[in-house]
Amino acid sequence: MASTSTRLSKPARREQLLDTAAAIVRTQGADGLTLVTLAEAAGVSRPIVYDHFGTRSGLLLALYRRLDEVHRAAVTRALQAAAPAAEEVARVISAAYFACATDMPELNAVSAALKGNPEMEAGRQEMADNYVGLMADALRPYAHLKPDALRLSCAGALGAAEALAGELNLGRASADEVVTALSGLILGSLKAGVDR
Repeated sequence: MASTSTRLSKPARREQLLDTAAAIVRTQGADGLTLVTLAEAAGVSRPIVYDHFGTRSGLLLALYRRLDEVHRAAVTRALQAAAPAAEEVARVISAAYFACATDMPELNAVSAALKGNPEMEAGRQEMADNYVGLMADALRPYAHLKPDALRLSCAGALGAAEALAGELNLGRASADEVVTALSGLILGSLKAGVDR
């Protein structure tokens, strides 16, 4: 029987598999994503999926890394276009964060699925640290905080952003409301932070 699927290079096949994995999570949630369901949905053999990801944990972590890269790239682009003022940078960080949370609901689902497994949690924490670094770099010109205090403020803002995204996704707040709330928290931390 002849195969109807196109033969892709290994990197192209990985991208196709990650696209398919994101679609599965978007429609079925993270619990619906397994190596077997991915192989079936992508129209490839199971060994191909196992070769790329090894385990379900490896698949979830690879998908999370990819979604995180897309998210950070969107925030970086938005920051490059922002006016050089604390209020504008805080608003842009907030708006870009929630735009990604709305446009990529699978990011939160995969993040939640990563919690609890030490190997996966370490990868999730690394990506959170990278995001905190991105925020701190953008806010540094407007902060009167030492680097460690600024990093801590940004980590708190990221935690608040995750909680606010939950409110947005539950329909308890509008996009404008969560952007305003997060912007206020970011600006407040810059003004009220204790320089240590």
